[in-house]
Amino acid sequence: MNNADTGIEALDRSYALPARYYAGHTALALEQRAVFARSWQLVAHQGQLAEPGDHVVGQVAEVPVLLVRGHDGVLRAFPNVCRHRAGPLALCDGKGIRALHCKYHGWTYTLEGQLRSAPEMQDACDFRVEDIRLPPLRVHEWQGLVFVALDAETPPFDEVYGGIVERIAPIDLSAMRYLRRDTYDIACNWKVYVDNFLEGYHLPHVHPGLSKVLDYRAYDTELFAWHSLQSSPLRNSSTLYGDGQAFYYFVYPNVMLNILPGRLQTNRILPLGPDRCRIVFDYHYTQDETAQTRIEADQAFSDEVQREDIAICEAVQRGLSSGRYVPGRLCPKRESGVWHFQNLLRAAYAGAAGDPA
Repeated sequence: MNNADTGIEALDRSYALPARYYAGHTALALEQRAVFARSWQLVAHQGQLAEPGDHVVGQVAEVPVLLVRGHDGVLRAFPNVCRHRAGPLALCDGKGIRALHCKYHGWTYTLEGQLRSAPEMQDACDFRVEDIRLPPLRVHEWQGLVFVALDAETPPFDEVYGGIVERIAPIDLSAMRYLRRDTYDIACNWKVYVDNFLEGYHLPHVHPGLSKVLDYRAYDTELFAWHSLQSSPLRNSSTLYGDGQAFYYFVYPNVMLNILPGRLQTNRILPLGPDRCRIVFDYHYTQDETAQTRIEADQAFSDEVQREDIAICEAVQRGLSSGRYVPGRLCPKRESGVWHFQNLLRAAYAGAAGDPA
């Protein structure tokens, strides 16, 4: 990747990223180091970690991570890696454990990360269990969601997510409750899916049903330091969401918050390889007398929109992989969110230029 590719042009002069950023293990390895390892990653929702001993396993930038609620009520995050010989401390999500037991050799840690016992280590010179702790990771709880950051230089959480709660008021995300998860594995680079999310330019051509619910003429995009917002007044949606506004937040690098009256849908975009990604949808709803009817209608409608997005993203990946794509100009009116995201990527690539390959 050369320096010319990382230059930032004004929106009205900008081009999309070259095709090679969407293919190959070299680009993805760079992104794991420069993007995912240096950002806040959504890992869980608070309902999974409500009580002492509740724990969730995940992965951030190819690092296994473990979140656990301590006996003191504090939520902590650690690498899911024993300090002995890298065995896992947990293999799956769970409830109410009293300690962390390595599944390889049985070393045991408190929920606060302190080594408590190490079987048959009495002959190891100068070995003291009290000297060994799991290294803590940064963890943050926000509006019912739980995030982890690997790198100490990751910007403070409030710099990244600040202003969202105030903007969507009176919608209260913390009052919504998790209901279900849908997961899709898609044959495209993770950035293809993000690029697609970040613009309403394709709405009239790809999403006929969604276009009836959103007002394309009033569809607007706003840019902030680490996130962008697409919003539109709702129309023709009395059976789905009622009156109000649709808020589509993208938070760099791979979290989407689709917020509608009575519903929060979180999306995590996780790379599985250069040309594959996994989309994890978690649905949260307010609970009232109309909840069940709204939930059923929303599920069918969301499935329709997702099928349309999968089809177009996989087609775009084929185009990017064809060897026939030359980066095109971005539409200043409709693709400022794409421009913003790709400029954050360009800055991350440039900042990691001196890293080992």
